[in-house]
Amino acid sequence: MSDSIPAPRKAPHLAFPALLLGNILLAFGPMLVRLADVGPVAAAFWRLTIALPFLLLLGRGELMRARLSIREWSALALAGLFFAADLASWHMGILHTKVANATLFGNISALLLPLWGIMVLRQRPRPWQTAALALAAIGAAVMMGGSYEASPRYLKGDLLCLFAGLLYTGYILVVQGARRQLGSWAVLAAATAAAALPTLAFALMLGEGLVPGNWTWVVILALSSQLMGQGLMVYAMGWFSPLVLGLSLLLQPVVAALIGWTMFGETVTPSDMAGVVAIGAALILVRLPAKA
Repeated sequence: MSDSIPAPRKAPHLAFPALLLGNILLAFGPMLVRLADVGPVAAAFWRLTIALPFLLLLGRGELMRARLSIREWSALALAGLFFAADLASWHMGILHTKVANATLFGNISALLLPLWGIMVLRQRPRPWQTAALALAAIGAAVMMGGSYEASPRYLKGDLLCLFAGLLYTGYILVVQGARRQLGSWAVLAAATAAAALPTLAFALMLGEGLVPGNWTWVVILALSSQLMGQGLMVYAMGWFSPLVLGLSLLLQPVVAALIGWTMFGETVTPSDMAGVVAIGAALILVRLPAKA
């Protein structure tokens, strides 16, 4: 068993800001899904499809030069399937629960990724990394206790978002492995291409209308969440351990709680703010090993 949880490689200075900015952009996704005038899975389809030409343009050179095995191409296809199912489940859940709930449950990877690193990869955190994980868990629990409303009308949405979070964990783990062979744009382009058709199939199976009357929100969703948000996240995945990636995901429910408060009148309590402070402290603490 190793003595600590190191980053896969020494991260460049902009990698951690990219990780944080990617999470902030992704936190706007639930708001944009609610504003779109198509079904939630159809919104996921347009999120992928509108972003795909830009991603293929950015990753085309590396994809054409890639000498990947069938197993490695299959891993990218698997990442796409994970992502398609994640988006379908999460986007449906968004419409049946609070924005903060959807983002918190949808990012259950924040807990699962560090556990994967400790239990499967046999990585042992250093003391300050353990403290960061404990602070983040306390912050998330406080936020959940302050913002979660134990109401049957939210149960369906919460369960859908929780299932999406499990699928997103699988997506992150597959993508993190693919980033060892390919750059971020190539990986994201391949995963997005693999996810587009299954998402379309999900939308058609649910009988959702596909063509928006107003394209504004689905275009913004595609550019902010898929092109920029996922682009920054996939770039950062190649540099950080599961512990750091997991803790960074907790930034999303913090931002989503503020969006829910300003846009939809959802309450932000003093306990929510205490959770925000704890998660912020955890994100600072987890970076100490890299600065040492």
